[in-house]
Amino acid sequence: MAVRVDLNISLDGFATTTDQTPENLFGDDWGRLTAAYVATRTFRERVLHDTSGEGTTGVDDAYARAYFAEVGAEIMGAGMFGLHNFGDDPDWKGWWGDEPPFHVPVFVLTNGAPRPPIEMAGGTTFHFLSATPQEALDLALEAAAGKDVRVGGGATVVRDFLRAGLVDRLHVAIAPIILGSGIRLWDDLRGLETGYEVHAETAESGTVHVTFAR
Repeated sequence: MAVRVDLNISLDGFATTTDQTPENLFGDDWGRLTAAYVATRTFRERVLHDTSGEGTTGVDDAYARAYFAEVGAEIMGAGMFGLHNFGDDPDWKGWWGDEPPFHVPVFVLTNGAPRPPIEMAGGTTFHFLSATPQEALDLALEAAAGKDVRVGGGATVVRDFLRAGLVDRLHVAIAPIILGSGIRLWDDLRGLETGYEVHAETAESGTVHVTFAR
């Protein structure tokens, strides 16, 4: 069992983008940041339910497969679920469609009013809670039943878990782009590499995959 993080970040360290508009909720920069991951065969199969066999199969795809492997529970922030945009809609079920790609219990950290769990097709159930990183992790570990717990994001949530020393393995896919603004993953994490073994690998796309592992 491990507590894992996988994030896409820019060369200047940003894990979020700032060019969203009401007409383009994700913005163009999000596509640039995640382009290598979205191009993989694994993403197309697991997220888009595309069984055509299309998509890249190199280094990026190997990390995409690892992203989904052996996960028993997920923790994410309200923004990753979509509550920041649709918090007043009691029927909102998140960004992820009728069958989210998680297929495990997902614990959504919120600061708002309590919400009932939402059961989705494919085994995903969203649970909403106001909790510290350790409290959320304790619930996720129990739900994971010996498998890994993935802290999915966003960047602020990941930083909270890293500062608390709760992450066993951090993988960042560094896209060869400059964003210039957003939420930077590395802020207030000086010396994070201490206590981890660090490995780097460059993919055919130019994405650099850096893994910090205990």
